[in-house]
Amino acid sequence: MHFRASEIAAAVNGRLVGDDVEISGVGIDSRSVQAGQLFVPIVAARDGHEFVPSAQAAGAAAYLSSEGSLPHVGLPAITVTDTAAALADLGGAARDRLPDRVVGVTGSVGKTSTKDLLAGALATTFRTTASERSFNNELGLPLTLANAAADTEAVVVEMGARGIGHIDLLCSIARPTVGVITRVEGVHLELFGDIDAVARAKGELVESLPVDGLAVLNADDERVAAMADRTDAGVLTFGLGSSADVRASGVALDDQLRASFRLHSPWGDADIALGARGEHQVPNALAAITAAAWFGVPVERLADGLRGASLSGLRMDLTTSAAGVLVLNDAYNANPTSMAAALRSLATLDAGRRVAVLGTMGELGAGSAAAHQSVAEQARELGIEVIAVDAPDYGESARHVPDVDSAVAACADLAAGDAVLIKASRAAALERVAHALLA
Repeated sequence: MHFRASEIAAAVNGRLVGDDVEISGVGIDSRSVQAGQLFVPIVAARDGHEFVPSAQAAGAAAYLSSEGSLPHVGLPAITVTDTAAALADLGGAARDRLPDRVVGVTGSVGKTSTKDLLAGALATTFRTTASERSFNNELGLPLTLANAAADTEAVVVEMGARGIGHIDLLCSIARPTVGVITRVEGVHLELFGDIDAVARAKGELVESLPVDGLAVLNADDERVAAMADRTDAGVLTFGLGSSADVRASGVALDDQLRASFRLHSPWGDADIALGARGEHQVPNALAAITAAAWFGVPVERLADGLRGASLSGLRMDLTTSAAGVLVLNDAYNANPTSMAAALRSLATLDAGRRVAVLGTMGELGAGSAAAHQSVAEQARELGIEVIAVDAPDYGESARHVPDVDSAVAACADLAAGDAVLIKASRAAALERVAHALLA
């Protein structure tokens, strides 16, 4: 999106120092800033103002500067009290230029995949902008809006929450007209305390919707279904049960774990085949179908969009190594629900031996040890061997190794026709195991 520097200064209540240059887009990482963009230095563990010269060398047209920071000669600056708050204000100004096809997606699990599937469905009919990867917080969301193309017709923004009020803040910036809630699960309990607090936080999305908007709710999750009472917007439900407005029947997986099903919806029925892997992607696809069809995407186009949707990386990526081992890389993140889904997917693969290389599931609070032991028990029941990487809570049934190199060594005896799953919370960065096996 294009702005004059003076327009940005007005939008963020700042003061322009230097030329009133034209700006195209926004970046917060000096390593990836593109020519013509506004660089927004974030003050966190390191002061982002240190990287203004690097952003300037990369071609940044101007930068935001917290009051009192040293100026950089030759680069226009917009001085503000707080650069992160100014970025949020700029996201709001960008939202003013966008049409009212804005979808917010949240939930304890599945929100990134749902966002990706919905973007694929909408793109068959509208010029669509969607959050990159998991840009779902108070920095990533305004970046998505500010970097939307000027001719954008539909926007999908992912919304994460690490406490009560977080989604309410994001909604004040993005002002969604449709809100999608995938599931409510016991994740981030160290931060929320209990699952009911998670539900209160996620429900802030539907509370923000306008009366002529739409809440898209999971009929199979009682906490999500109950959110119908928290909104003045219209409500449509999705799920596998017969009570859902948009539902699936005849779900099947092919030998690459790609799901297909028969869609039943108010807009008609259709056969749907997903490019996304895993049976757990079916509810995510139903949520995407509901939002896209409500905006007017024809059912026949939905099938094409969902089949070709590009999913964010490290999510159910299935590759065969040079040794003939199936490597299922789902290492982006993990919680008990997504871990169970990944194990079921691994068990479905036609493989001689099935191994799960698992790391810690983070932020589970007091129930963390029990949750890890439950996952280990699920794996045992499915006939899956567990290699636990620096994660003692998986218990005695797992084979324990201290680090990534040891995990790779433990997989050395896998042979052609065997299958291995790699999964953990983001901090573990276990995708390194997959990369080593595929090297």
